[in-house]
Amino acid sequence: MRAAVIQMVSTADLNRNLEQAERLLADAAAAGAELVLLPENFALFDSGAVAALAQDDADHGVLQRWLGDCARRLNLWVLAGSLPAVTRPDGSRISDGRVRSRLVVFDNRGRWVHSYDKRHLFDVDVGDAQSRYRESERFEPGDDVATVDTPWGKVGLSICYDLRFAGHYQRLRALGAEILVVPSAFTRVTGEAHWEVLLRARAIETQSYVLGANQGGRHGPTRETWGHSMIVDPWGEVLACVEESGPGIAVTQLDLAALQRCRREMPVWAHTRDHC
Repeated sequence: MRAAVIQMVSTADLNRNLEQAERLLADAAAAGAELVLLPENFALFDSGAVAALAQDDADHGVLQRWLGDCARRLNLWVLAGSLPAVTRPDGSRISDGRVRSRLVVFDNRGRWVHSYDKRHLFDVDVGDAQSRYRESERFEPGDDVATVDTPWGKVGLSICYDLRFAGHYQRLRALGAEILVVPSAFTRVTGEAHWEVLLRARAIETQSYVLGANQGGRHGPTRETWGHSMIVDPWGEVLACVEESGPGIAVTQLDLAALQRCRREMPVWAHTRDHC
């Protein structure tokens, strides 16, 4: 199976972002990709407008229809990094004005398949122009880990800051995940320090393929993201990477037989004494 990660530089302009995403999805399909990961906040990089976008999508479903249409026309499984959602998975409405950051999965027939709500929220201080990040002021954390079955294997879902919590990925491996996806908007400071090493660590620890699709560029006066979207194999080798800032794609072949061989020859899951 050929997989692709998409790197974007999303802005506060929804239509411009969707045009950028559609062009890159088409590029990935032309390169032979069958499963494609979009980055976090691909549709809107503007925390002040996420609640309005979430309500509009709940009322009219424009983003959901757009994603389904792209997946069907391009014959792609599309894992859409994150969209804001005003309801929880059980249908209850979030009543305090916050939203959830939701990864949604569409199959190549344009059908919604599954979703995952970001569990770990980025409430940190960073040595950059933005300085203070408090996701919990606008987002409610999700509760559950999630995997989705695809024709090529089971995919474990996560979003951005989840990457720092190894236990999340151990739980996904326990659920049978073979491919892990990490749509992100890592800052330039934290990305330069930790992005690659964390992706490679999660791949090695779980003996899984890891797809990291990152935002990559300057989004405004105080926001800059690291990029370097990449695909890592179960041995921790970087198979493909978007080396430069700016929009781009990285595409490579995933060999699930090689993954099973890696797990069989070094059966760390059978040796562990701390199963999730």
